[in-house]
Amino acid sequence: MIYADYNGSAPISDDVKEYLQHRMLEGPFANPNAIHFLGQKVLIGMDNARSVCAKIMGAKFSQLVFNSGATEGCSTVYHSVLGCSVKNNRNLIVTSGIEHSAIRKTGEWYVENRGYEIVTIPTLSNGIIDLENFKEVVKENHDKIALVSIMAANNETGVIQPYMEISKVCQDNNVTNFCDTTQLIGKMPFDFNKSGIDYAIMSGHKVGALTGTGILLAKDKTTLKPLIIGGGQEKGLRGGTQNYIGNETLAVALTAVDKNFDNIQVLTKKREDFESKIKEKFPSVVIIGEDAPRLATSTYLSLPGVHGQAIQIELESMGIFVTTSSACSDNEPVTSKVLKSMGITDDVGRGVVRISVGLCSEPEVYDKIYEALTKAYEKLTQIKSY
Repeated sequence: MIYADYNGSAPISDDVKEYLQHRMLEGPFANPNAIHFLGQKVLIGMDNARSVCAKIMGAKFSQLVFNSGATEGCSTVYHSVLGCSVKNNRNLIVTSGIEHSAIRKTGEWYVENRGYEIVTIPTLSNGIIDLENFKEVVKENHDKIALVSIMAANNETGVIQPYMEISKVCQDNNVTNFCDTTQLIGKMPFDFNKSGIDYAIMSGHKVGALTGTGILLAKDKTTLKPLIIGGGQEKGLRGGTQNYIGNETLAVALTAVDKNFDNIQVLTKKREDFESKIKEKFPSVVIIGEDAPRLATSTYLSLPGVHGQAIQIELESMGIFVTTSSACSDNEPVTSKVLKSMGITDDVGRGVVRISVGLCSEPEVYDKIYEALTKAYEKLTQIKSY
């Protein structure tokens, strides 16, 4: 079996599995907010994990809030920055058409319920936002912008956005900058404080930690308002007894990932070779975002005329698990919003297949995927898929 849907969710890492085996046998188990010895021992373990996570992500210990994942982190940022109503005439949310649905729908909620307006920065055909347009929008509207919300790396295409430049523009214009770093963290080195970003988020299940864990990074934690009041845990920023074992696995998983960054160049070269071979075999194949900087582990490709879900099914029959990131309703294919924002036509958009491996994956996995994908394309090109 080959699992190639790391952008969707990474398997629990081997290091985390090993850690949990010992952790569940040895303990301790207690409420980390209790003042007795066991409670304090659990708290120390969790704060050690906080320290490890902060160091790996280039943040301060005090800037890190544990939560349930990136979606909660997004909601907390929007709640904290936008609040219950428009303030000081700052009513604009500047975002892009390639954002994850969790970001997009949260912004839409504030438009519908709190009177904000969304300004969408155009996306170029290679999957990168129009940076010059972004600069113009921020410069002209800096006193009206409540929040800039543009991701670091796209979950479908793997295209890396110029998030450092975006951050610099925001800093120069005194605009609050929230960056969805969910797909970047764990796949590329990331330094929160060097980035200048005000808020960043991540999910544990993207890096091999336990599902239902996550981190919100805030340059100034005093700007945060809790979504969950509770009993004042996480310094009053996230109520509820902490998932301390889950939080510990974040540190274990991020430490493991940190050691795998040396594999980025090797996997990038292998991915590029794979893409070249498949295009040579099938010249009409389109590599989405081919000319843009991309995550080493992501390929998003399409063979026009062959439905992506048909490819997915064929690959699964050969023990290879990928995804399409395309929605279908009543058997009518629909091109994703991300691809539409890039100007991708339906004949390409309906055929996309996303292949995403991990930094821990053996480079040879691409050879096996190539063989299976070739068989699938050869079979399905003989059939009208849509």
